[in-house]
Amino acid sequence: MSGLLEGKKALVTGAGSGIGAAVARRVAADGAAEVYAVDLDPERVKALAAEVPAVTPIGCDLSDLDAVETLPADVDVLVNNAGRQHVSRLEAFDPDLFSNILRLMLESPFRLIRRSLPHMYERGWGRVVNISSAHGLRASPYKSAYVSAKHGLEGLSKVTALEGAEHGVTSNCINPAYVRTPLVEAQIADQARTHGISEDEVIEKIMLTPVARKRLIEPSETAELAAVLWGPASPSITGASLTQDGGWTAR
Repeated sequence: MSGLLEGKKALVTGAGSGIGAAVARRVAADGAAEVYAVDLDPERVKALAAEVPAVTPIGCDLSDLDAVETLPADVDVLVNNAGRQHVSRLEAFDPDLFSNILRLMLESPFRLIRRSLPHMYERGWGRVVNISSAHGLRASPYKSAYVSAKHGLEGLSKVTALEGAEHGVTSNCINPAYVRTPLVEAQIADQARTHGISEDEVIEKIMLTPVARKRLIEPSETAELAAVLWGPASPSITGASLTQDGGWTAR
């Protein structure tokens, strides 16, 4: 275990599985004194805590903005990762679900950043890492809420970078293509149903069509990229969108 984050605290959302769990493990490996692992399913973060002693599990519905206001604010590393997906044509998209996704993926990160900045400013050091997506830079049909939320997160991250710069706080987005997570597995099924094709065809003909490197990304790869953003190379990396998309946005 490195002492890079010794004495520091982190909060990671969507930490019950996938990217969030991998990031929580990576933060702990870098010596964080406490890692608040937040997830809608408290049992999943309890299982993570049993594996990683630094983890404090917290169950929270991040689309409930009042609940967000009860989460710890004294954190030095904030990783906004929680998300959900829904695949539907615009004219059929449930407006309530659209609002729920924006609360979860844009308003909740805003609330968490807003709550964390005073602590970071006081200490003269802070790292905000926003797990965005290639869909924060590009659009796809049938994903209006997800694409809107990720585009908004990109802007929020850049504003945070500009305001936080004089206080030693950086803010960046990571923009992966499809990562092997439960969220992506659910998308495969949704896309198969929407397009009337098999799940294998979804991966080959839809998900990986724009990707030069024809493979799903492993969560640990995204966690390693996140670690760069709180590591020794991080002080001047801010306001950036770091693609991890297999060449998707090179087109």
